[in-house]
Amino acid sequence: MVPTTCPIFPVLLVLTPNIIRLRPCSRMNFFPYLKSLPLKSTPAQQSQRTPPISRPLPWPESMVSNSSSHVAGDEAGGEANGVVKYLKEKHCQFWLPNKRRHCANSPLPFSPFCGNHDSSASDHRLPCPLDPSHSVSKENLGSHLKKCPSRTQALALEAQTYYSKGINCDFIDSPIDEISSDAKRAAIYALNLSEFLALVKKIDCLHYAIVGDLENSYLIPDACDKWFSRRINSKIPYQERHVLQQASILGNMENFGILHRPEELVSRGDKEGNVDVFVQERGKLPAVVEFGAGRGYLTHMLADSYGIKKIFLVERRAYKLKADRSLRQNDGILLERLKIDIEDFNLHTVESLKGHPYLAIGKHLCGNATDLTIKCCLSKKTDGIKEDFSSSSHLQGIALATCCHHLCQWKHYLNKSFFLDHGITNQDFHSITWFSSWAVDSNLYKQADNSIMLNASENSEVDEGGKYFGGVGFLADKSVEETIRNMKAVIRAAFGFKCKDIIDMGRVLWLREHGLVSQLVKYVPPRISPENHLLVAKFS
Repeated sequence: MVPTTCPIFPVLLVLTPNIIRLRPCSRMNFFPYLKSLPLKSTPAQQSQRTPPISRPLPWPESMVSNSSSHVAGDEAGGEANGVVKYLKEKHCQFWLPNKRRHCANSPLPFSPFCGNHDSSASDHRLPCPLDPSHSVSKENLGSHLKKCPSRTQALALEAQTYYSKGINCDFIDSPIDEISSDAKRAAIYALNLSEFLALVKKIDCLHYAIVGDLENSYLIPDACDKWFSRRINSKIPYQERHVLQQASILGNMENFGILHRPEELVSRGDKEGNVDVFVQERGKLPAVVEFGAGRGYLTHMLADSYGIKKIFLVERRAYKLKADRSLRQNDGILLERLKIDIEDFNLHTVESLKGHPYLAIGKHLCGNATDLTIKCCLSKKTDGIKEDFSSSSHLQGIALATCCHHLCQWKHYLNKSFFLDHGITNQDFHSITWFSSWAVDSNLYKQADNSIMLNASENSEVDEGGKYFGGVGFLADKSVEETIRNMKAVIRAAFGFKCKDIIDMGRVLWLREHGLVSQLVKYVPPRISPENHLLVAKFS
């Protein structure tokens, strides 16, 4: 073992075969030691130098192979193997592929794995009731609940004025469970062939009756030139396909009339020459509430391009590389990040938003999050007092890019009556959500020719069993599962897009029934993102 010094940092490097250990030393002890080292050692100095002091290893001597029959190289290899063996015994041997390392927890006695990863211990452990992402032994459940970090976070959340358990959920105390994708698929495969074909025809008829042609509205506003010319903070992550989506969302908001540039607000008026009421009373831009904000870069572009000054980011998860730091460096911006599930979020009790006009936006709101967001903005429940949220409310507009329709659940969906009136049961609804995953389960949308084919297929006439499956006679003696597997990928994708259209159009119709002007558009081409539906709405 040879101690030496680092010429720059006050650290002693202790070198052993195959191992480097860093030992910090104080300034007082380091510099005298450094001065005592000769610049060039002579043979006489080397012979007079005191041999290094042997330091104890941080692992048991029994772990190190010291057989006298080994040569120097073998001794180094034996010591290294002993160290590796010791470290393996001190850590769980479960491999974490995402982190590309073993679990760092201590293993159980007589097991190479920790309690979370030992299969034999699973019978003695339960998922934590506060956070099912980790487990706890049955005998320690009581004490764990008192100190679980999730409990501290839950108590802090419940103390917030805007927290109200299940306020945006219609089935807060209902025993209705979430239906998994596996359960949806199993229910479809359990149908006989005639039932399956009848369901497909019913979906085709519904799409033909209510959807029509969705407008392609890929709009890039001039206000976003700052982002495309890279005149932004160099530390902001820049991915072109995300920037294009964000810019088109803002372009459609401007085109729909719910977003205006600061220089346009002062001169905007009605046909009689009266200044817009909002400008006259407030003289400032609306606030922005981004639901499912993630890192918050949609709002960052909105603030940079349109001068938005008041921002609320609603997100239940924690993210790294958020836009918050960059936004807070801008003068005049007031930013609040609210870590809460949209299901429990009472927007109308946020103190800093009361009496202020706002826009509700969201990019890729997965599954139920779109329905919960709309309920959150238009809810009539505020502390038990019924209020009529109409054009007199401070909601100025909604722009939500929908996503992940296969995650939608009947119990959260806004417009159940729309489906029931068309003979679609809750089982049929879950089938539609499962079919919607077909739209994005291939790479066809990345090819221009196939995207044209998909668009041409979306609004075709009602299917009678031949277009999708090669004719009814071709389907004889085949199961539903085999029939689905034999479908062409492009046909599956076209039918999946139809199901997405139906789910989103039901939301549009619900908004129209509640007094809003609403529209569903395709805000980017499928080659940029197959999840390209944008729902925009405002009060008439």
